[in-house]
Amino acid sequence: MRRTAIVLTFFLLAGCQPSPETEVIVVEETPAPTLADILAEQSDALKARYEYRHPQETLEFFGIEPGMTVIEGLPGAGWYTKILMSYLGPDGQLIGATYPIDLWPNFGFVDEAFMQRQRVWIETWPAGAEGLGGENGPALRAFEFGSMPEDIVGTVDVVFFARVLHNLAAYEAQGGFLTMALDDAYAALKPGGVFGVVQHYARDDMSDEFADGSRGYLKKAFVIEAAENAGFEFVAESDVNENPLDEPGEDDIVWRLPPGLNTSQDDPELRAQYEAIGESNRMTLKFRKPL
Repeated sequence: MRRTAIVLTFFLLAGCQPSPETEVIVVEETPAPTLADILAEQSDALKARYEYRHPQETLEFFGIEPGMTVIEGLPGAGWYTKILMSYLGPDGQLIGATYPIDLWPNFGFVDEAFMQRQRVWIETWPAGAEGLGGENGPALRAFEFGSMPEDIVGTVDVVFFARVLHNLAAYEAQGGFLTMALDDAYAALKPGGVFGVVQHYARDDMSDEFADGSRGYLKKAFVIEAAENAGFEFVAESDVNENPLDEPGEDDIVWRLPPGLNTSQDDPELRAQYEAIGESNRMTLKFRKPL
């Protein structure tokens, strides 16, 4: 429990001369929750992914702290959003960034109803995420890659892309989407700001066709080169999200694994094999915008 001493000085009249008398009042304040506290308070469904996503080690590796302005790439259903909303606190800001509207039609599952939701996502995502941080959540806003508001430029402490880059890379030829997102990340950051990447990892011996992003996997050298081409400096990597049990073949997709299990819905034995592997093998890379 943190204590704050408040000093009050009273002037008591003794004849005609003021005589100061000092009283110290100690006010008890509730300390801000730590990241460990916040992680402990999450739902069981969210906690079930901790053993594969290592949120405490990951966020600490990227230097994310309360009060910061953070861009989260492709918040999706809000797994990391729920943590960041509580952790950044009322002095922070969380900015959601999603794919450009022109990228979505490349996915086979997209229909007109989905596109209608995406057209208003910039307004609906902040409204939907607002309650995730309770009464002390950060300010919220959102944008699409390629349409970042000018007032965000140079204001962000950390840009955090967890499993975001593969689709951008897969459809780079259709619209320059990877270049667009990396350029926005670079422009958004303050000098010295951190660009953090967690991405499904393709081994060096895999073919470039396998590792073009369409199967979810990218090679580390490709990611580093793309980030450096955007102006970033490579700082460090962490093995915290590695999973050596994930050894995909050339015909495999990352979504065969949890939590998707997309290729084993009707095959309990195969599903059990993929569940035993767990989530994908992931690289965790830290870049910095030069000072």
